[in-house]
Amino acid sequence: MTSRSTRTSSASSNGVPERSGLTLRELRDKPVSALRAVGPRLEPQLAELGIVTVLDLLEHYPRRYHDRTSVADIANLAVGQEATVTGELKKVSVRRPRQRRPIVELELFDGTSYLRLTFFNQEYRAKLEVGTEVSVFGRVELYRGRRQMVNPALDVLGKHGDATTGVLLPVYPQSGKAGIHSWQLRRLVAQALERTKPRGFADPLDDDLRAARGLVDRTTAYWRVHQPASLDDAHVARARLAFDEFLRIQVRLVARRRAIEAERTGIEHRVDGPVLAAFRARLPFALTAAQERAIADIEGDLARPAPMHRLLQGEVGSGKTVVALGALLVAVQGGHQGAFLAPTEVLAEQHELTLRSLVDGVMVSAPDQLLAERPVHVALLTGRTPAAERRRLADGLRAGSVDIVVGTHALLEEGVSFPNLGLAVIDEQHRFGVEQRDVLRGKGDDPDVLVMTATPIPRTAAMLLYGDLDKSELRELPAGRPPVETLLVGPSPLERTAVYDRLRAEVDAGRQAYVVCPLVEGSERVVATAATTEYERLATEELAGLRLGLLHGQLPSADKEAVMARFRARELDVLVATTVIEVGVDVPNATVMVVEDADRFGLLQLHQLRGRIGRGAHPSWCYLLADPTTPEGRARLEAMRDTTDGFELAERDLEIRGAGAVFGERQSGFSDLKLGRLPRDEPIVVESRQLAEQLLDADPELADHVALRDEFEDLYPEDAADFLFKS
Repeated sequence: MTSRSTRTSSASSNGVPERSGLTLRELRDKPVSALRAVGPRLEPQLAELGIVTVLDLLEHYPRRYHDRTSVADIANLAVGQEATVTGELKKVSVRRPRQRRPIVELELFDGTSYLRLTFFNQEYRAKLEVGTEVSVFGRVELYRGRRQMVNPALDVLGKHGDATTGVLLPVYPQSGKAGIHSWQLRRLVAQALERTKPRGFADPLDDDLRAARGLVDRTTAYWRVHQPASLDDAHVARARLAFDEFLRIQVRLVARRRAIEAERTGIEHRVDGPVLAAFRARLPFALTAAQERAIADIEGDLARPAPMHRLLQGEVGSGKTVVALGALLVAVQGGHQGAFLAPTEVLAEQHELTLRSLVDGVMVSAPDQLLAERPVHVALLTGRTPAAERRRLADGLRAGSVDIVVGTHALLEEGVSFPNLGLAVIDEQHRFGVEQRDVLRGKGDDPDVLVMTATPIPRTAAMLLYGDLDKSELRELPAGRPPVETLLVGPSPLERTAVYDRLRAEVDAGRQAYVVCPLVEGSERVVATAATTEYERLATEELAGLRLGLLHGQLPSADKEAVMARFRARELDVLVATTVIEVGVDVPNATVMVVEDADRFGLLQLHQLRGRIGRGAHPSWCYLLADPTTPEGRARLEAMRDTTDGFELAERDLEIRGAGAVFGERQSGFSDLKLGRLPRDEPIVVESRQLAEQLLDADPELADHVALRDEFEDLYPEDAADFLFKS
């Protein structure tokens, strides 16, 4: 890797250092306490807002702007209007009501009419002199037949200081707890910007790249986002800074993908062997066209020498597990092993049952056996696997007699080793991070990797979350599955009685049902239905006489599995549960889903829950019980009622809540976004991806883009070392 000392001392042909501007690293390394206005009292208050460095301060962007640039005539002011007016003070007076603080009253004249200015608790305003030219901004009120402004912002014209009228005033995110106000942040940001004047900001994009995209330089962008002369200025600045955020993420993802493609040698699997053929011949159902396309994509990857890194994104109930098992059997028939990582024990146990049933009777070559073959061996490893069973599993892995291991995070532990790992499958990838993916991949010699999610992801979000992966989609459901009817149910007792009447009728017909609650136990702080309370109530009231089970995440693992086993075996009619059943639970006989306080769940979470029914041949009903108090809650429920298309719901959820709320700020990419937002910035995401690919395809080490290379190494040193700079 090129050393920092070499890079920072390099010079252009005219002798000027290439990094003459302030870099983001320099700003990040400079504590905010270096600003003279930040004293011992203010420093901890800023820290409450996450502002520790000068870069934190400059990236604490305005939430909105108050437009105070348009100056109005007093004669034309309307009651309720917010406006800026300028004029001359004609009268200054102070009233001191008994046992109350003084009231300062000013009379302002602008040549068209008079306006009274009333200030409470601001006696220092009385020091203003008649004849002073001022500018004020405030809301016009009517008091005793006269127009007035109460406690308006006021600037003395011609006086030095912070202008609060006649300007586009930035309003910053602030915190009552921290005790920091927007005017304080404006003053600190202004001081920080002044400190940057001698050098400006280093720009990772050269003039040609900026011009081709209509972007301003970074120095202009930072000044205009904090001190815009117009809203257009602010929008242009925001577009440039958001582009920088997305470009950094995309360079990171594209560099990772290019490095894997270029440097790692994978396994050339045989994709037309007898094991896979026997598996497909024994399937009790026909594969959908979407499954066939996904299998073709995966087999194409597996047949190449470079390791596969593919995302299988599937609609709820679209058959991802079958596709993943087909891929695992390609590895197994070549003498390799497979690992299947799931986020929860319930899901891991469900997958293990499904895989074992689907490979029943499928044989694999075993030269040391009498018949030279043996059944495919699927094993389970979770946190509750007994020590003796763990040892047997480890022995089987070492001996090569265990072909596929399904497990939870227990698979990632140091003591678990795969002598010949050929394929790693990671289910519900959004529950894990890139680090866990790398740990599992590191247990083999560059094994192929397939990650799966039943959470449909909008295209632009996928470019940030999974930009280093190829993608396949399953949007088609298996034939013969009737649609699920979704109904919104309000607080009316009559409506809710009808819901449980339907549930009883389905149970009488031999079907089963779920009742889902947002909480495990009641809380004094949260008014929401708790599973334990609802279980006890339903057992004695609406569902008395039915066989009820209770399932939630706080139950011991053995108890959870026992409850699920009884439900699968139809020994329970109704399962009262929390979102522990959200993914992976597959009971085709269940036809009714009742979700209590449905407005407390996310849209895609509701879609996942609804996916637990409608998995058989019988009609199914999903009842969303709620009395939403917010427009967002109502919008989610209406979206659920209107469509069962998970990809359409994903786009709606992104519009309603934004990417950070949908996928979690800790997901790769979203935590780096300060200005960038999805889906609003989809064009910027696409353009930044195109630029990242263009730059790295032509210049893999960014040798011709030193400023961008330096910034990437400054902000992501580990990624730079692993995926970008190899010289």
